[in-house]
Amino acid sequence: MVLSRTSQYAVQALIYIATQPVGQPVLNRDIAERLNVPAAYLAKILQNLCKQGLLDSFRGRLGGFRLREGMHRTTLMQVLQLTEGPDFTKSCILGLKECSDATACPLHFKWSPVKKKILLMLNQMNLEELAKAVVTGKYRLADLPASALPALT
Repeated sequence: MVLSRTSQYAVQALIYIATQPVGQPVLNRDIAERLNVPAAYLAKILQNLCKQGLLDSFRGRLGGFRLREGMHRTTLMQVLQLTEGPDFTKSCILGLKECSDATACPLHFKWSPVKKKILLMLNQMNLEELAKAVVTGKYRLADLPASALPALT
C-alpha cells in the first residue's frame, strides 16, 4: 500500500484547491508552481479527477479547476481509490502478487493491524478538514507556508 507519485500530487492539489475560496477556479500552472510539481503531469491528473466527478474545469482567462459542489467532504480514501484503483488496499507491502492470511508474506501479520489503522484514518479525513488544517498552520502542504493561502470562508 505504497502511494504512487500520481496519488501524492492528486492529494496535494486537491487540498490546495480546497484552501481556495469556494467556487473560485485555480489555474493548473498556479497549483503546480505552489506545490513545486510538474505542470503537464499535474494537468493530466486534474483532468482525470474531472472525469471521475471530483473537479470541474473551466477554459479561458478566468478558467481553472475547482471542487465540484459537495466534494469538499471527499475522504482521502475516496481520492486514493480514484487514483490508485479500487484494489490498492489489497496489495502486499512487499509487492508479492498474492498475500493474505492463507498465503502470508513475512510481514503480513505485523503489517495487517497497522494497515487497518491507516485505512481508518484515510476514511476519516476529508479535504475540507485538511484544507482548514493547512490554512491554520497546523500542517504544511509541500513547501507552502500557510500565510500564502487565503482564509477559508
